Amino acid sequence: MRRRAIHFVAACAWLPFVPIVRSQRASPPVVGFLSSRSPEEAAPHLAAFRRGLAEQGFEDSGSVTIEERWARGHYDRLSAQAKELLGRHVDVLVAVGGLPAALAAKEATQTVPIVFLEGDDPIEAGLVTRMNRPSGNLTGVTFITSQLNGKRLALLCEGVPDKALVAFLLNPHNPGSVASQHDVEHAAKTLGHPLLVLRSTAGQNLADAFAAMAANRARALVVQNDPYFDSQRDQVVALAAQHRVPAIYHIREFPAGGGLMSYGASLLDAYRDVGVYAGRILQGARPSELPVLRPTRFEFVINARVARELGLKLPPRLLVMADEVLQ
Repeated sequence: MRRRAIHFVAACAWLPFVPIVRSQRASPPVVGFLSSRSPEEAAPHLAAFRRGLAEQGFEDSGSVTIEERWARGHYDRLSAQAKELLGRHVDVLVAVGGLPAALAAKEATQTVPIVFLEGDDPIEAGLVTRMNRPSGNLTGVTFITSQLNGKRLALLCEGVPDKALVAFLLNPHNPGSVASQHDVEHAAKTLGHPLLVLRSTAGQNLADAFAAMAANRARALVVQNDPYFDSQRDQVVALAAQHRVPAIYHIREFPAGGGLMSYGASLLDAYRDVGVYAGRILQGARPSELPVLRPTRFEFVINARVARELGLKLPPRLLVMADEVLQ
């Protein structure tokens, strides 16, 4: 049952813009779509991005061309892919799937407009200098999800025994991994739970990280918000089920696919907003006129069926807190 909608708001009021006359163009505008993720698992989010473009009048292939590049969790591919897209003379470069894609796009061009979607603080990451009027050629949506790992740990620990060992799975190739680890370590210390830090990245066997978790008898798992883990969502969820470990994630798609819990903003809404911004830029808006969007509400989702399969008796208070309980 869903109890409230998630939406994004601007850091300040919308600013007016003057549309350009697209009929004078000899060919449709080109959008470069650069993602750290995989096209198979990100299909619903690509569709949401296209919906945002359609809302701005770019609803079919006759009105816009989208050039896609997918890193599939291999962040070292992003720089070359960004340059390849620029070689296609894109009118706007969309960089989604977290900070690695945004940084690769920023490094590749200082002139082509960039719309990013990432989960860290865009000012601390060096993407923009201000939220309300970003300077340079970048604007976008910040998901603020990396700052919530401590909160996720607190929610998860309400359903596991006191003082139980909990694990945190992170990708060391993610630029935000150090800050995320510090947040979770601080939360674990505050809650009185010992913490086991596990690491996995593209090219490694995810099963090895879960085997290490089982060998150390960790009783719960927090998975870092990371595009690589998103791209391996089905495997991550399957390994958590195989080892019978309760786990919490950053987006609803994990419990909807058989995970236990998630806490974060709506990724579908975020991708739609990126599409809207790309469309506005194609209409003539400058990135500096488009404030960086950020979520004001977050959704806590629990998969009750998975809880039963794990033999968990979740506290009634936790179920009442949930925005959605999947049966």
